[in-house]
Amino acid sequence: MPTTPRESASRSTPAASAGPSTTHVLECRDVWKTFGRRPGTPVLRGIDLDVAEHEVVVLIGASGSGKSTLLRCVNLLEQVSDGTIRLDGEEITDPRADADRHRQRIGLVFQSFNLFPHLSVLDNVTLAPRRVHRRARGEAEQAAMELLTRVGLADKAREYPDRLSGGQQQRAAIVRALINSPRLMLFDEVTSALDPELVGEVLALVGDLKQDGMTMVIATHEMGFARRVADRVCFLDRGVILEQGPPEQVLDDPVEPRTRQFLRRLVDDPGAATS
Repeated sequence: MPTTPRESASRSTPAASAGPSTTHVLECRDVWKTFGRRPGTPVLRGIDLDVAEHEVVVLIGASGSGKSTLLRCVNLLEQVSDGTIRLDGEEITDPRADADRHRQRIGLVFQSFNLFPHLSVLDNVTLAPRRVHRRARGEAEQAAMELLTRVGLADKAREYPDRLSGGQQQRAAIVRALINSPRLMLFDEVTSALDPELVGEVLALVGDLKQDGMTMVIATHEMGFARRVADRVCFLDRGVILEQGPPEQVLDDPVEPRTRQFLRRLVDDPGAATS
């Protein structure tokens, strides 16, 4: 794996831990991601992050801070430049690892839905179970209908994505990620492409997953949602975790001046997190 020179100024805080008995679903150790030819541009600079079982970690920070890149590295859509990522103790960033096998244990939902327009909602949801996991069509469709019913989309199962509202499409995308019972769910700004009146229904669904005990890492610019759902908030700035802690501490009484500046800017300009 290519090595990226470490910067002594990297300020990523130590990975949080609830103690020796904590089961960590996700462990990121000194993760770097550099784009372009050497020396290139580092987008992640020594990220250390542990996520315990049933924990919800919310990533906040301005556009370009590294939130989406970190999620893409965890899901192996991007290869890390240095460092390691472990899922249930197994290193998944080893070049010899079976990336497809590991991705089957991680659900990732993008802001842009990424539903196949030529397939019905039901076929979108059951495609991976049937093609990748070789589940029988009837079994896959039964599981899909149970999830679609839960999120209020049972009556849309035979519709095509362009017949659904943005909120309905995003809920269908979440069901598609849940159908394989992932060990870890990743959400990348899942409300950014939605009209304001549709945001609530998607955030409510994510809140339900928290109540179910789903382990999640969520990148969001919705600070009110972060406050409600997060067990821990991590503020990313220029590729490092500059500050992390309980939402009431990070959002109400941040230690770092840069965190305070970011949150103050959000108050003055609610679109600042994505601009």
